[in-house]
Amino acid sequence: MDASTAGTATNGGVRKIKCSPSAAGISVGLLWACAIFFLGITAIFGWGAELVKVFASLYIGYAASFAGAIIGALWAFVDGYIAGAVGAWLYNFFTRSSVA
Repeated sequence: MDASTAGTATNGGVRKIKCSPSAAGISVGLLWACAIFFLGITAIFGWGAELVKVFASLYIGYAASFAGAIIGALWAFVDGYIAGAVGAWLYNFFTRSSVA
């Protein structure tokens, strides 16, 4: 198997690409953590403060401060990792069915 066919499977001549749940989880987790961190930092200056309050009801310790932004980013990474991994697993599950 060479690099061009890595992560793929064939079924009746149809090439299927599998998605790595851990890679998808890390990618989505990092993106969501960066977004939540950025929101926490901008809320220090008054932009998005109400949205930070909404997310603070989900992420314990999240606030419009540097420490709160780091805590929120950690929670967001966990949340995003789970969402990305489940999404990739569902993708693999639904694309593995046989194609006629």
